[in-house]
Amino acid sequence: MEEQTWIRQAKRGDPEALARLFQKYYLFLVKALTKMTLQPDVAEELAQETMTRCVEKIHLYHEKAKFSSWLMTIATRLYIDQCRKVKHQNEWIQEEQYLVQWRGRADDSQEDWLDVLDALARLNREARLCVVLKHYYGYSYDEVAKMTAFPSGTVKSKVHYALSQLRKELSSDEDKQQKRVQR
Repeated sequence: MEEQTWIRQAKRGDPEALARLFQKYYLFLVKALTKMTLQPDVAEELAQETMTRCVEKIHLYHEKAKFSSWLMTIATRLYIDQCRKVKHQNEWIQEEQYLVQWRGRADDSQEDWLDVLDALARLNREARLCVVLKHYYGYSYDEVAKMTAFPSGTVKSKVHYALSQLRKELSSDEDKQQKRVQR
């Protein structure tokens, strides 16, 4: 496989192989981190930091997991570290500002997606992170546990909690819409 060759070459210090890997995975990381952080600028910074860490730590990649999973683990841990450093209130204000911006740009066809984003934004960060990795990207509970450094049982609990909250939020949004239509 071409990717495995790039990885072996990158481990030996080949800058072209690293560039190929970055080209393949950078957009994937930015999109994933945008969904996790709800902040495109922060997602971009985290993706860049992830790639920097990849350069520093590529020798530690042992090919037990997919390369994309290894990168997501780095990205997820960087995001968790960042969240621990920033006060909760400032983060909440920034998330709200981005949601308002997204809402302002949306048209009717995106309304359902915006409802999902609103519901995701009301979850705590750890629950949102776990549910996005598990249900949007399809990682197993064990993979999410490795990426987040949470115990597997904690991941399951956070995903269960998040799904319950999302169901409540989205069903109440549907009820409100139905009442508006009936009027």
